[in-house]
Amino acid sequence: MANGAERDSELVVIFSDEELREMSGVKRGLDYIEVTCGCTSHRYGDAVGRLRVFQNGDLEIICECTPGCQEDKLTPAAFEKHSGRETARKWKNNVWVIVNGEKVPLFKTVLLKYYNQASKNANGSHRSQNGRLCHRDEFARCTRCNKERRFRLRTKEECRIHHDALADVNWKCSDLPYDKITCDDDEERASRRVYRGCTRSPTCKGCTSCVCFGCEICRFSDCSCQTCIDFTRNAKT
Repeated sequence: MANGAERDSELVVIFSDEELREMSGVKRGLDYIEVTCGCTSHRYGDAVGRLRVFQNGDLEIICECTPGCQEDKLTPAAFEKHSGRETARKWKNNVWVIVNGEKVPLFKTVLLKYYNQASKNANGSHRSQNGRLCHRDEFARCTRCNKERRFRLRTKEECRIHHDALADVNWKCSDLPYDKITCDDDEERASRRVYRGCTRSPTCKGCTSCVCFGCEICRFSDCSCQTCIDFTRNAKT
């Protein structure tokens, strides 16, 4: 293969030579492929890294934005934020790879095939009897204005946003990716907050239909928190 791709008869072939033919920096690992990637900030320019795509759908970026950068296991969303991208939170559009000398957004390549497949399988494997996802809406409190903000948990990506918000001791309203909310916006009324998307009862306070204690949608193999580590370890046994 061009671009110095490594060959090994024991490697798992998750993409064909033809699919990767024009991509820059291609290397094959035992259970992943690696390509050159990047994200462009109007202020700071290009942040370059190496994207690893695993067969189980995991995506991992080793950042090379500066010679001394120590970020070596970033999710695409974290890499996008790390790069200083002004319109962050759209990593499928903003993180690119080089194809035939041109920067191409990830969503236009084959590289998200396993990620999308894993997300689809996870979303389909944890549904209530009527077919709807059973993760109810959750809330997080802003550290600046002390107002609670709603998080929808319908997809793996939305669950990750909420998961990371809970882990961020400095989380604030402006960090919400899908709603343009500032600390000046009113908090939801208490009468509205009781509606959290339970498929059994609209005003449910928590039941087996809407409260999840861990599944492939809301736990993450690339997260270093103890909850995710324990779930990933138990899932492998």
